[in-house]
Amino acid sequence: MQKDSLLRHVVLFKFKPETSKEDIKKVEDAFTALPSKIPQIVGYEWGLNNSPEGLNDGFTHCFFLTFNSEEDRAIYLPHPDHKAFGEVLGPHLGGVLVVDYWSK
Repeated sequence: MQKDSLLRHVVLFKFKPETSKEDIKKVEDAFTALPSKIPQIVGYEWGLNNSPEGLNDGFTHCFFLTFNSEEDRAIYLPHPDHKAFGEVLGPHLGGVLVVDYWSK
């Protein structure tokens, strides 16, 4: 790790076509609650795809988390609250893409 570098964790979701707006809102709210439950998350933002290029392959939601270290990410991944979020998400998930990188 470079000094002053941050570990970014980018998560993209697409939902099953039959997923209701109410269920998508439940997923959004459950993910948004994670930073208040898992102190290793030091930065968090999310948003909806609005690219005019049409290259999103059905992925609509981007969640962007920041960690100070790989050790902090290693605490987050198996954390009970993260696992509980997976239970909310699972029935509605049509696809997921995750990319982690050290900021430059």
